[in-house]
Amino acid sequence: MTEKKRVLMVCLGNTCRSTIAEAVFKNYAKKMNYLWDVDSAGLRGYHIGEGPNQRTLDILAKNGIENYYHIAKVIKNQDFEDFDWILGMDEYNLSRLKELQPKNCRAKVELLGKYHPNGEIIIEDPYFENDVTSFQTVYEQCVACIKHFLEQKN
Repeated sequence: MTEKKRVLMVCLGNTCRSTIAEAVFKNYAKKMNYLWDVDSAGLRGYHIGEGPNQRTLDILAKNGIENYYHIAKVIKNQDFEDFDWILGMDEYNLSRLKELQPKNCRAKVELLGKYHPNGEIIIEDPYFENDVTSFQTVYEQCVACIKHFLEQKN
């Protein structure tokens, strides 16, 4: 049996973008019978111990992903050895991940948006928006990126 590949989705607080990406990745990998482990984490401890933002859960449910569960956590040094890829959502995430990344670590650190087929490289933070439109945009970007990522890496 082939060893599962592992990916960690990272955003600032681990309540919106990275959790949407984690849920989308798990859902798509399960549908396609791909062997992957996926998790998510934040760069800051703003939401440690909390579940995903309610708007995140609403958008996931609207798009057919029910019963998603995650408790927010912060990325740790060991993650750079435990995961094959660590995928950030924007340039700040990427620069901070590169600062934290130990030399010669296992994980490849990139932007998830690098895999968007139409070049939508940055996945903007929807947290401070007043409606769910930006959460739907994040969802759609994650779907496009993750499908393309898995086509290349699976």
